[in-house]
Amino acid sequence: MTRISVSRSVLRWAIERSGKASAVQRKFPKVREWERGESQPTLRQLEKLAKETATPLGYLFLSEPPEERLPIPHFRTLGDQPARRPSTDLLEIVHTMERRQAWMHEYLAEQGEAPLPFVRSAKIEDEFQQIARKMREALELPEAWAARQRTWTEALGELRHRMEEVGIIVTATGIVGNNTRRKLDPTEFRGFVLVDEFAPLVFINSVDGRAAQMFTLAHELAHVWFGSSAAFDLRDMQPAPDRTEQACNRVAAEFLVPGRELRQLWSLARRDPEPFQTVARQFKVSVLVAARRALDLRLVTRTEFLDFYRAYLADERRKAAAQSEGGNFYATQNLRLGRRFAEAVVRATKEGKLLYREAYQLTGLYGKAFERYAETLGFGAAA
Repeated sequence: MTRISVSRSVLRWAIERSGKASAVQRKFPKVREWERGESQPTLRQLEKLAKETATPLGYLFLSEPPEERLPIPHFRTLGDQPARRPSTDLLEIVHTMERRQAWMHEYLAEQGEAPLPFVRSAKIEDEFQQIARKMREALELPEAWAARQRTWTEALGELRHRMEEVGIIVTATGIVGNNTRRKLDPTEFRGFVLVDEFAPLVFINSVDGRAAQMFTLAHELAHVWFGSSAAFDLRDMQPAPDRTEQACNRVAAEFLVPGRELRQLWSLARRDPEPFQTVARQFKVSVLVAARRALDLRLVTRTEFLDFYRAYLADERRKAAAQSEGGNFYATQNLRLGRRFAEAVVRATKEGKLLYREAYQLTGLYGKAFERYAETLGFGAAA
């Protein structure tokens, strides 16, 4: 049986990188021997190790560990926490979204589509109220658009829909691919944005509480206007110490809850035992966004906001952890893939412009699963 010589430093790197050292040790009892050079794995064992550690197989044949870097800035509200290297899950998700965006860009350009005029249309020096207004206008949303929705959950869905209508790919998932055992960590990142003049893409980590997702989505939307790709964690809903991040937060807050209207409402709301609920009902946003906006306008102190925020977020994450990514598998794909992207892939496949093999790789759906999903999008059987 053929044995494979593997660099000790590469083995250690793959195991440490996975963050699953204990699990790897249990599944591969001889892994320490491999690390010490006392024995060598077979090709089959190496393939299994690559899968277990989410490492590209080719990396395990290198003489030295590769230097992996996130292809976009990763802004983190670190405080006194040390920076850490990006996880394998974050790296894989970003690379997957980059491949989808690259295909979408090429497809739209070949179709003769024009670049989107709002991408990179704002500057840091611009008034944030003006940028928020232009964002609403581009999405054809009136200033009080959220008030027309019955709940803030519906408002979140409406915002996501309007973004896709103007050409932005919006995808939301809490797992890597369709692997429910690889859940994304919201403390590492809540979302990211990949800016492109044809196919800007925003990604929401849906493991995060749904209440926090509204602010993240608005924050990502502002990034599209500024033309700045980035990943971010927005810990305590606060931006990293970066000018663009701070500008995106100001624009997002004004976009969701206009300051002039909130100041007018606050004299009434503060008499309520739960003032953030009053604001939330009026603007059809979550109480979390309402509290964050009150902090922006200095209507509450930072201590008051953080006390409320941490208690609320802990409860939201407990609820999110209890929920499953199950339900209607095909309806879930609209969120994981983004309906705009999914429809383009299926249409190109039906028209013979994209091979099925490539469509499977782009969507992560294979064979009958792809065919049935195509039917849910109204394209009939994709056979």
